[in-house]
Amino acid sequence: MTSTQLALLVVTLLTAGVNVGTAATDLAGARFVLASSAEVGVPRSWLPWLAALKLAGAAGLLLGLFDAAPRALGAAAACSLVLLYLGALAFHLRARVLYNLAFPGFYFITAVASLALTVSS
Repeated sequence: MTSTQLALLVVTLLTAGVNVGTAATDLAGARFVLASSAEVGVPRSWLPWLAALKLAGAAGLLLGLFDAAPRALGAAAACSLVLLYLGALAFHLRARVLYNLAFPGFYFITAVASLALTVSS
């Protein structure tokens, strides 16, 4: 296993894991999620849909790791997560809610890293 392959594996597993975790908090209706989404103007009715997108992205990333699956599946999943978190960052910036910008920022960075490593491998 090359260093690029190892980095792809580690970053992809991290990205998938954090997206499954944040999707679980969305579906559970955690208080901090409800407060943050209300503060940035995301309706509560969107949370299950956002969770589904995060879970689909995580599944696509994981499937893209298998040799039998086309690498493009992992790239498409990573790209969709990049776009999802760009939207989250835009909602935070539009609402001027900057104190918790690190959370969507971190998820965005992991998605960008997954995309970059998927495309480069």
